[in-house]
Amino acid sequence: MTANRADLLTVLRELDDPEWLEWPADYDRGATAVLFRGLVARLEADFSTGCGAEQDTQDSSEFGRVTVPAEATACGTRIVVCVSKFGSLALVCADNPGAFLGTEEARAEGELDAADLATVCRALVGLGYTVVPEELLEEDYAGPSRPPRHVERPTWWHRFYGTY
Repeated sequence: MTANRADLLTVLRELDDPEWLEWPADYDRGATAVLFRGLVARLEADFSTGCGAEQDTQDSSEFGRVTVPAEATACGTRIVVCVSKFGSLALVCADNPGAFLGTEEARAEGELDAADLATVCRALVGLGYTVVPEELLEEDYAGPSRPPRHVERPTWWHRFYGTY
């Protein structure tokens, strides 16, 4: 999408500070909210529809989610974009996080159109987000931060989108 796997892992490791679990030390909620509103507006314009948005997820590293409704997509499956409080990380998935093993599986099953995915990724990259594939975020977490006790198998998703 925007970088290769090794580069993305480097970004994740650089953002991983065990002293700051829910958000980074330099977190600016106002700037994050402005960028998020810009993402919502851009996706609404690109898909010519209203998009649902949630933000300020309590006790979570996830800042918010934008949902492109199923009716606006080529395959009839909604597209969900999750934005982390860390480093403008963004995740794109069909239907919901975890519904598929990633965008490649969703595309292979006919649930995510390549042009729709490209439109979302262009919007994200254009706004300065780093798109991290769900496949990478579902890999075992290998960093210095202590995962929450309720997590049996910590992944990078838990670190940058999970609850604390």
